[in-house]
Amino acid sequence: MHRRPPRLFPPFLLLVAALLLTGCGVDGDQAALCRKLIPAFDSGPVTILDTAEMAGKEPALRLTYRADSGTHWIACRFGGRFFDSRRHELVMVATDRMGRLRPMQFTMLRVWAGLPAARLGLPPDAAGPERGPRTDWAPLLFFLQQVINAATVACVYGLLALGYTLVYGILGQINLAMGELTMIGAMLTAMGAAALGMAGLGGMPLAVLGVFATVMAFTAVQGWTMDRLVFRRLRRAHNHTPLIAAVGLSIAYQEGMRLLHGARDWWPAPFLADRHELLSDGAFTVTALTSQAVILLMTGGLYALLWAIMQRTAYGRAHRACADDVGAAELVGVDVDRTVATTFAVGGALAAAAGAVIALYYGGVNFYTGYLIGFKALAAAVVGGIGSVPGAMLGGALLGLVETFWSAYFAIAYKDIVAFGLLTLFLIYRPDGLMGRSRGRGD
Repeated sequence: MHRRPPRLFPPFLLLVAALLLTGCGVDGDQAALCRKLIPAFDSGPVTILDTAEMAGKEPALRLTYRADSGTHWIACRFGGRFFDSRRHELVMVATDRMGRLRPMQFTMLRVWAGLPAARLGLPPDAAGPERGPRTDWAPLLFFLQQVINAATVACVYGLLALGYTLVYGILGQINLAMGELTMIGAMLTAMGAAALGMAGLGGMPLAVLGVFATVMAFTAVQGWTMDRLVFRRLRRAHNHTPLIAAVGLSIAYQEGMRLLHGARDWWPAPFLADRHELLSDGAFTVTALTSQAVILLMTGGLYALLWAIMQRTAYGRAHRACADDVGAAELVGVDVDRTVATTFAVGGALAAAAGAVIALYYGGVNFYTGYLIGFKALAAAVVGGIGSVPGAMLGGALLGLVETFWSAYFAIAYKDIVAFGLLTLFLIYRPDGLMGRSRGRGD
């Protein structure tokens, strides 16, 4: 009788180990910053031959490269590593031809590289208040800063995840075109903000609130139209036809926006960008923007409004009835088509709110904005338990925390791998998510 050898490492442990190992060795962000400095010493094409860590108390690395002038190296030393708030702060540069750069050369190099003024060693009137010596509180303050940053990311993912989960809860199907409604909301918000700026009304909160409401209403109509023209006709299809139709809608929205407005990025003026200092130890200051507080309040208000609608209105009762059993809901007189169309409209409005946050807080929106954001929000909905409204917000918060903390402490290039790796783990070991329930129908 043959005994099966024990499995020492379950698959999920191997995946977690692979994700963690991406943060070991050379820091990818530090290597990219050091690579950015090479054109200051050699012009023309450059080929990186080797990247290696250097010994010392502070993290340092050396890049060996080949240029037209031959094979050379550049060494860069930074103020911290993966779990340090100064991991992106360049403190020393040396080359094989010049040795360690003198203070004036080092300052001019950082000016040439376009590093933030606070890190250039410029006079206090140019670089802001001088920082004090590093204290033991700095890592904790840096951690608190990342929590504040993660809250805004979680609002984006949570709002869009609500749109996914409402549609899935009533139909058992995933509308992959939901991300494009976020893109439309972001683009329209950027255009509205530009119009307010031209009219001199950009600093009026009521005017910005009016743009928010208009964009959400327009995108709600888009969601209703999407169901009326496409998904209602495929309601009885018991295959993947609705999913394929959603992919086609997504591409159509992207290309339509590209043809109408071009492929350039839209950068609206910052909204309520006043910075407030919360905590400080003299070396590191925890700050928050007024816009972050407004985004949190808006997200909390929308969630509370949605909860009230789902619990206290005829639509909410009809939605819950359809989510339990569509056939039985029809037998007792529920207008299923109207309930589903309203769900698409509510989901579209929530997606537009997520897009407005992206436009006014992050900026840089274009016709492709909703693609990756949409898939990440879907991951958040699955992790939280797709079909569960509280689960959507929980999943958005979890994904926002994971992505923000990974970007802060590890190489930012791997954050998307981590996000979708987390989704893979939940699909394998907890397919119903944290707050979801088993379903016996749908795609």
